[in-house]
Amino acid sequence: MPDSANRIEVTMETLLDSVALAEGITERVARAAGFNDDDCLKIGMSVREGVINAFRYGNEEQQHKKIHLLFEIGEDKFVVHIVDEGRGFELCEVPDPLAEENLLKTSGRGIFLMRTFMDEFEVRRSTQGGAELVMAKKRAHSRGQASPAAPPVSSGKRPHPRDR
Repeated sequence: MPDSANRIEVTMETLLDSVALAEGITERVARAAGFNDDDCLKIGMSVREGVINAFRYGNEEQQHKKIHLLFEIGEDKFVVHIVDEGRGFELCEVPDPLAEENLLKTSGRGIFLMRTFMDEFEVRRSTQGGAELVMAKKRAHSRGQASPAAPPVSSGKRPHPRDR
């Protein structure tokens, strides 16, 4: 990410409540970065799935371990890093949830959703040895779509919620 990216770092406890907290923070940051409601929901759901995996599989629900989120808001894309303090994993070892023999299994569905909702998805080994999920959503102008219109200059009045 270029040096011009804005960065937000959040460290959370390994608690089930952290899942909804991470999703809510992500949606607010994505909205502030200019994404539309549909993209905000997709980004939020992707982070939700990643934090669930960090909670359950990475940190194995051990409360002394932390879940780290890093948001990088660049000109062309919004990048999210989710890092756990577990043992890490190899993406190639996660079963394909669309394979006939896995259709009734629940494992692998979160990764499938993250790959579907985000434009980029990668799993790395963190410097501490755990898993680091790195996913990015390109901004509309980077995907060949029209950029959202600049917000109007404030008149001092609060906008109606539908106008935001």
